[in-house]
Amino acid sequence: MSASRFFVLIPCAGSGSRAGSAGPKQYRRIAGRPMVEHTLEAFRALAGTFAGLALVVAPDDADVGSALPRFPAAGEHLLRVGGASRAATVRNGLRALRQLGAGPHDWALVHDAARCLVTPSQIEALIAACEHDAVGGLLAHRLADTLKVATPEGRVASTPTRADKWLAQTPQMFRIGMLLDALERSGDAVTDEASAIEAVGLAPLLVPGSAQNFKLTYAEDFALAEAILQSRRSRP
Repeated sequence: MSASRFFVLIPCAGSGSRAGSAGPKQYRRIAGRPMVEHTLEAFRALAGTFAGLALVVAPDDADVGSALPRFPAAGEHLLRVGGASRAATVRNGLRALRQLGAGPHDWALVHDAARCLVTPSQIEALIAACEHDAVGGLLAHRLADTLKVATPEGRVASTPTRADKWLAQTPQMFRIGMLLDALERSGDAVTDEASAIEAVGLAPLLVPGSAQNFKLTYAEDFALAEAILQSRRSRP
C-alpha cells in the first residue's frame, strides 16, 4: 500500500449554464487564460508527485484543443469519455485510468475544473492528511454563515446549527478501486465523490481547505476569481 501512486482526474465535461457564458465556462478566460488552465497549473506545480493527470471532456468537445493547445503534455491524458452527469464523467474517467495502467489501490485526486483557485499547498495538505488513511478524504471549509432551510414557498423553515457543518470542496482523494465501486453502486444522483463513499457506509476525512477554493458557478464569481488571481500575481 505504501507504494501506491497518485493520479489527478479533472472532470471537465459540463456546460456551465449557470455561469451565463456563451460556451463551456471551463474555457472562459480569467486573468488572461482559460479557467481550466489555472486549475491545471496548480497540479503541474507538483508534477513529480503524480503518476498521471487526466482531463475528462465530453466526446464531442470542440473547444478543448483551441483552449489548451499544449495539452496534453508528458504524463497528461485527454480522455473524451465525459458523461451526462458529474458522477458518470468521473466513473468513466476512472475506468479509463485503469486502462492506462492505474491500479485499484492507487489514489485518485478528483478536482473540479471550475475550482481554479486551488493552490499547490492545499493539494499537498490533502495528500499528507489522507495518504495513510483507510478511507481517504476531501478539502472542506467550515461553514461561517448562518444556514437556513427553506420551505417550497421560499420561506425559512428552520435554522440548523452550523457548528458541525462544512462546505465540501475538491480535490477529493480516494483509492481508485474503492471510488469506482462506490460510484457504480450509487449511480448518477451523487454530486461529489465523498457522497458516493458515504453511501457505502464509509466516513471520509475532512481536511481544512480555504474560502478561496470556491467553485466558479455564477457570473459574479468570475470577477472575484479574476481579482484573486491578479492579487496573487502582484505578490513579491
